[in-house]
Amino acid sequence: MSESEVIAPKKYFADQFDDEDVIFLFRKHPVVMRKGLIFGLLGPVVGVLPAAINTNLGMNGFFEGLGLGILLGLIVFFPSWIGWHFSVFIVTNQRFIQIKQKGMFSRSVSDLGLHQIQSVSYEVSGIQETLLGFGTITMRTYVGDIEIHDVHHPAKIQKRIIGILRDLGISTANFPGVSSKSEEYEE
Repeated sequence: MSESEVIAPKKYFADQFDDEDVIFLFRKHPVVMRKGLIFGLLGPVVGVLPAAINTNLGMNGFFEGLGLGILLGLIVFFPSWIGWHFSVFIVTNQRFIQIKQKGMFSRSVSDLGLHQIQSVSYEVSGIQETLLGFGTITMRTYVGDIEIHDVHHPAKIQKRIIGILRDLGISTANFPGVSSKSEEYEE
């Protein structure tokens, strides 16, 4: 195979390094779209109100209003879906990347080397989180904590992240500068 025929590895996101492999990707629970969904569902109600108030519009007025209301509801719901769909959390063999999308015109990206992660924990608190199966994952790092709210199945994701760290030989039990073997400290 000549140099011109070398196939470049597939890139899953724009900032992916050539020697970096994506191991795990997850999103927040769809419940984060609830506000957009509630306001979006008001669109069809608003659309049929003129036909409900003025019965002279008939069935044509009702269905035209319903169609416009559904379109209005989709337009209202769309930014919430964009924010959920394009906000992702990626674990590669080198780093943890957090991509947050707010609406259509605001995106923030942060990454953290896997060797900086000290511990990964999760919390499910409250009846809504318990019944719908979402919670908060907290990653303790050398530079501070990263909290990811509204994560779907946080126990499974926490277990998967810890498994990935272990498979890569990264211990979350040790502090920087302390080897994995027992050492006696001299006073």
